[in-house]
Amino acid sequence: MTIRLALVGFGKIATDQHQPAIGANDDFELVAAADPRLATDPTANPAQFADLDELLDADLGIDAVALCVPPQHRFAMACQALAAGLHVLLEKPPGITLSEVADLQARAGQAGVTLYASWHSRHAPAIEPAREWLAGRDIQAVTVEWREDVKVFHPGQGWIWTPGGLGVFDPGINALSILTHILERPFALRRARLDIPGNRAMPIAAELSFQQADGVPIEAVFDFRHTEQPCWRICVDTDAGRLELTQGGAAMAIDGQPQIDEDKAEYAGVYARFAALIEKRICDVDVRAFQHVADAFMLGERRTVEDFNE
Repeated sequence: MTIRLALVGFGKIATDQHQPAIGANDDFELVAAADPRLATDPTANPAQFADLDELLDADLGIDAVALCVPPQHRFAMACQALAAGLHVLLEKPPGITLSEVADLQARAGQAGVTLYASWHSRHAPAIEPAREWLAGRDIQAVTVEWREDVKVFHPGQGWIWTPGGLGVFDPGINALSILTHILERPFALRRARLDIPGNRAMPIAAELSFQQADGVPIEAVFDFRHTEQPCWRICVDTDAGRLELTQGGAAMAIDGQPQIDEDKAEYAGVYARFAALIEKRICDVDVRAFQHVADAFMLGERRTVEDFNE
């Protein structure tokens, strides 16, 4: 049975990533989109609505929604969709607080529908092979570099600098979602420094020091001020050599020898997972990466840096 789905929030991430992935997946039919920038037109393909209220009132027989709105707006919309008996996919991060995500999970359980807190970076082609290669190996050290130019990758997205927008942790949480997936043992934050522009509420850069219980160090640097080619790299030193993930998980090398280098196509995996969850009417709400971000805001030393202007 085809899952009739609506996209709520029809901006760049929805049109660049979600819409093509939905179109390529036979389990889904994109029947509607809701966004304040759209002119209401129920006859369009997909049907267009200005907001979720209009969409639900149209009674199109929708089974599921994917919430691609900024995280500050997801909780209320997810509550509304769950109350309507719809399956819900949350873009990352799943919300602005851990408590509201826990609330959503409870609501989904009570309604008997799927809530999927998606982490698209986990579906990059090298992530599962990396996890398999690391399984059972002795991890000695981990380093992470996640650097990009905010003006290139988040142009005009003012919400990212307001409370709940996460600042540099919006991309940085992708690295943490990968780490929490490929490393067998958990890790905890020990120190953090957050660089926050004087005219913004959220950090433009962060340095994080984690540690596993046996003392294995994990060092991470996230930076929005990087004006060269983006660097999305994770290196894991083990007793069997060094594993290196680059291009955000699209490429993998062992001791410098390439093993994988493919197009990302992450959202194909996101929607395959969503369909599988809906079939079983179960939830997938893994908040470990989000917990690490929350810890950084709790423990992090804040340093004021020069103002940031678009």
